[in-house]
Amino acid sequence: MFIHYFESAVFFYSTAIILLSLLLGTFALVKTRNFKLYNHKSDDEDLLRSHLTPGISIVAPAFNEELTIIENVNSLLTLNYPLFEVIIINDGSTDNTLKLLIEQFELEETAYAYIERIKTTPFKRIFKSSNPRYSHLTIVDKVNGGTKADASNAGINASQYPYFLCTDVDCILDRDTMLKMIKPILNSKSRTIAVGATLRMSNSCDIQEGRITRVRPPRSLIPRFQELEYLRSYLFGKLGWSFLNCVPNVSGGLGLFEKEVAINAGGYDGTSHAEDMDLLTKMVTYMINSNLVYKVEYIPVSCCWTEGPPTLKILARQRIRWATGLTQIFVVHRKILFNAKYKKLGLVVFPIIFIFEFLAPIVELLGLIIFFYLCFLGKINWDYALFIFLYTYTFSIVISTLVLFIDNLVKRQYKSFGEVMKLWVLVLIEPFIYHPLSIFFSIYGYIKFFILKDIKWGTMTRQGFEIKPEIQNSNA
Repeated sequence: MFIHYFESAVFFYSTAIILLSLLLGTFALVKTRNFKLYNHKSDDEDLLRSHLTPGISIVAPAFNEELTIIENVNSLLTLNYPLFEVIIINDGSTDNTLKLLIEQFELEETAYAYIERIKTTPFKRIFKSSNPRYSHLTIVDKVNGGTKADASNAGINASQYPYFLCTDVDCILDRDTMLKMIKPILNSKSRTIAVGATLRMSNSCDIQEGRITRVRPPRSLIPRFQELEYLRSYLFGKLGWSFLNCVPNVSGGLGLFEKEVAINAGGYDGTSHAEDMDLLTKMVTYMINSNLVYKVEYIPVSCCWTEGPPTLKILARQRIRWATGLTQIFVVHRKILFNAKYKKLGLVVFPIIFIFEFLAPIVELLGLIIFFYLCFLGKINWDYALFIFLYTYTFSIVISTLVLFIDNLVKRQYKSFGEVMKLWVLVLIEPFIYHPLSIFFSIYGYIKFFILKDIKWGTMTRQGFEIKPEIQNSNA
């Protein structure tokens, strides 16, 4: 009897996921109608000329990033925007990160009005460059806080502009990222407190002088799987949710926030391992409690490339941290779940993330256990099992194919159809290889949080960017 009810529950659960995905996909297609707004060059030129364009502080924490730190800072310094600063937070690095920064950018320790509006681990000193070429670069040196959240708070404290763009130092940003991301704020009739954009993998891309000069799908299998997953998450999920003003989180890899709202909300939780969802949750909660109207936007344009996990070991660290972070969100903000006081956040965003993201690995694991148990007893209803498999498998292919269509509709990133097919082929095998690994790592993350009480940030070992031989020779 239990098996029968469980099979029915799984069928309706899968159907609910499919219907939700179709709904989000429809909303995402509607949102892409406006993608030309973010690529309109005349609008960009108006923003570059106007003295009213708001300033943006780029906040990028760095911990033991010696392999890529110079390339990444150069990338940030060459962004196309009329008024911005770059704030790198050296979060107690034990390698040569700070030394390389000092040497490359001619840094000197300087007096600076650092006001701690958000509490962090001890701040040590500020570095500025003696070279006017790097006048908008600031380095914050602080004691390691154990999380990106704590380091980001220090960057916000040191910032001077009304908006801050939080990113990672392993990210390469499109040169016009800020021009594209500020437009939803300037064009909206409502107060837009946060804006996100699409992220992709930088693995195998050509990078010269801190810029992506040629976009390629990752050659390695794990980053290529993650490229497909990211496109599905951003172009289908978050873009669709933005249509309803129900965005669950703005990625920690690339997010533009209104600083005053972030500070009034308490900034990042310095102990959080899901700092992106935590900050947005606190900002939206603050706006609701203050009876203020707000919007959170996502744009479909690819603005950021980040180095994906090159090995299974590093992928495991990343996914386990994501799982413990998601668990931490529902523990810390448990009062929001199913609470009408928090409007869409409490009745739509949190319930859907809890049911269809947090519980999904548990449901799938239970399904596998029951499947193997029935196999052992010889009581499998093979016709029903095959139907469920084809039902979900076919839908996953359709969804991922539609995502690749939307991606090419917004902008053709890859030069050849063959490169697009390299991603599409993964659609056929993802449910058998990458997805089971994600489920396993998520379950292990839950176990670490609830049973082992072992919550650590972990390290993301960088391989660094590939430098083409001709580029390397020209710099010799």
